[in-house]
Amino acid sequence: MTSMILKPTRRALLRNAAALGALGAIGAPAIIREANAQSSFNWKRFAGTKLDVMLVKNPRSDLMQSEEKAFTALTGIEVSSEQVPEQQQRQKAMIEFSSGKPAFDVTMLALHVQKRLSAKGKWMEDLRPYLADASLTSPDFDYADFAAGAVDFGKQADGAIDTLPHFIDFWMVYYNKEMFAQKGLEYPKTMDELVAAAAKLNDPAKGVAGFVSRGLKNANIPVWTSWLLGQGLETVSATGKLQTDGPEAVWAADMYRKLNKDYGPPGTIGFNWNECQTTFMQGRAAMWLDGIGFATPLEDPTKSRIVGKVGYGVTPAGPKAHHSALFGDGLGIARGSKNKQAAWLYLQYMCNKGNQLAMIKAGAGAPGRLSALGSSEASAGSRFPKQYFECLAESGKIARAGLPQIIPVTEFRDVFGVAITNTLTGADSATELKKATETFKPILEKSEQA
Repeated sequence: MTSMILKPTRRALLRNAAALGALGAIGAPAIIREANAQSSFNWKRFAGTKLDVMLVKNPRSDLMQSEEKAFTALTGIEVSSEQVPEQQQRQKAMIEFSSGKPAFDVTMLALHVQKRLSAKGKWMEDLRPYLADASLTSPDFDYADFAAGAVDFGKQADGAIDTLPHFIDFWMVYYNKEMFAQKGLEYPKTMDELVAAAAKLNDPAKGVAGFVSRGLKNANIPVWTSWLLGQGLETVSATGKLQTDGPEAVWAADMYRKLNKDYGPPGTIGFNWNECQTTFMQGRAAMWLDGIGFATPLEDPTKSRIVGKVGYGVTPAGPKAHHSALFGDGLGIARGSKNKQAAWLYLQYMCNKGNQLAMIKAGAGAPGRLSALGSSEASAGSRFPKQYFECLAESGKIARAGLPQIIPVTEFRDVFGVAITNTLTGADSATELKKATETFKPILEKSEQA
């Protein structure tokens, strides 16, 4: 992994996001290095405190909850945590933060959705003072170990660090190696080859779909934007202009429609990631495009019928560019919490090197720490094949934001999600995207004026 120090502007981040495979550690601020050199840190300092934590339902949260007893034994701090399904968690966060008195001390934020919304609403505590306080930050926390791209992806425009980069998600293609071998197919190198492979692998008579991805409105947007990145475009340009109804966007929507309508399983119009995951691990789909963080159950013999048959492929190149869509979650402290210092200990523990390494070893996704991403221990003894780790590393090198970093990103997903879903029932892609663009344009303009 090449070591570089990047200081991209916000506009540059919109264009390129974080290519983790090519980024190195950021230098810890001098004040942090000096403070930790004279540490008076004590894990037991806030023993007896009780923390409430709101998590998103996923394999990473399972890992965090499994560590709560160890955290309590180390600190004396009790933890009450709840996993909430993704969409409901985002809605709950909005309601709780809007009240000014959130019921939780710590929460996860989807940086690709809630980052700018969080800044506008002043939801989260700025972690910079905590990082600089030797009495609150463990000397072995090593903040400089977080990849620069991961840090910058979560950092606010004013420099505030309101979350730790707990998880970075690259989109890739899961594929059934046995099905590919039976058809004499190699993994596709281009998006056009992927469509051709889906056609050859599609076998409705045997209950096998050539391809599966999210069809449910809102949830389906990252699929469309993944194809659009193959045209070298994001949905919103660096200057804030919508790029959602041009020929490239229409091409991506047509590709989405063809894959899901012609080669997808019945009912795909209502599929979110969990339905796709179930379909794939039951051997009813040959390929599935989604985040690499959903790999865990695929290699679990108690849940999956295709253990040992799963291939992990980097998103194929498009006509003009080769990118993997990038998303990520941050873990932070609610500004309204009354237990902020104890909550900071929780963040440090859950994002420490051991737990970040455990994430990648479990196949629960890409951690933000360089030590975990580059560890030979990650693959040693893992249930996941070498290809999984290679896919993660290669995806990092070509990562680019999968959603626009705008305040009304949820409205964006709603408006364009309907348009993309409508194509599955026969609607014309160009017509739907033009209508959606006209609908969303004033929403975007208003949000930038606020």
